[in-house]
Amino acid sequence: MANPAQLTTVMKTLADPTRRAVFERIAREGEVAATGLVKGSKVSQPAISQHLKALRDAGLVTERREGRHVHYRVASKALEPLADWLDHYRAFWRERLGRLEMLLKEDQS
Repeated sequence: MANPAQLTTVMKTLADPTRRAVFERIAREGEVAATGLVKGSKVSQPAISQHLKALRDAGLVTERREGRHVHYRVASKALEPLADWLDHYRAFWRERLGRLEMLLKEDQS
């Protein structure tokens, strides 16, 4: 299972709806300049900068500088801690539900 500290960081970072929306937009567009994230959004440039810092600190996005512009993209393994955690519980519940199904079939017999 994922490192608990990494998982907590990812979950806390993405818990904020605005930050999650910024992350989703970067993921959808592939790479976005910080200035592009402000355009078409109701969030101020300083707020976008704070959200980007939190995403970067959590390892969810990487940045590429090109002159005065900074471009962000989703880090290649950004959601691995969350995916590992979900996989663990997916297997857990699949096993539990399988047992429940067997017990119900035995009960019907």
